[in-house]
Amino acid sequence: MNGLIIIQHPLIQHKLTHLRDRKTDHMVFRRLTKELTGFMLYEVMKDYPLKDITIETPLIKCQSHVLAREISIILILRAGLGMVDGLLDLVPSARVGHIGLYRNEETLEPIEYYMKLPNSIANTDVILVDPMLATGGSAAKAIELLKKSGAQSIKFVCMVAAPEGVQNLRKQHPDVSIYTAALDEKLNEQGYILPGLGDAGDRLFGTK
Repeated sequence: MNGLIIIQHPLIQHKLTHLRDRKTDHMVFRRLTKELTGFMLYEVMKDYPLKDITIETPLIKCQSHVLAREISIILILRAGLGMVDGLLDLVPSARVGHIGLYRNEETLEPIEYYMKLPNSIANTDVILVDPMLATGGSAAKAIELLKKSGAQSIKFVCMVAAPEGVQNLRKQHPDVSIYTAALDEKLNEQGYILPGLGDAGDRLFGTK
């Protein structure tokens, strides 16, 4: 699919297998989510612009490179919390924002209940994260809110995606690239991804 990047690095696929396993407890699930997200960031940021600066090594002065733009990491609550540490370990200077959405279990439509974004979001590159892209409703709503707040450069990162969610998100926001570790088979009648991970929030925080 156009605009969909499936990251198939062996380490990512290895960790994803253990994330899927129902025997994986919440402590291990949390650690694997952090590790997998960090590995994914290498692919997500491979085309980020750099700028030249002059530094002084222990021997001489030289020209080197740093990121040219600030980064904002925006997470969709609550499951997105499990991904943020893996990103901040690699880009500790990133600003962090939160969007609270929950899904109406009858209509499957997202309902907003909280949003707090960096003031300078229009001048940053935005990485929006949520472990799963199911119907695409929550991600599309979050991107709509980000654009209304001035964000211009947005990438969406998830661990697993359903074809229905990818198609929905691409239809509503064709300018936003989707990065995932796996494109799964389909959604079931309740809107959950198959084979999926189960409920990522519950598995992260041990609430079931």
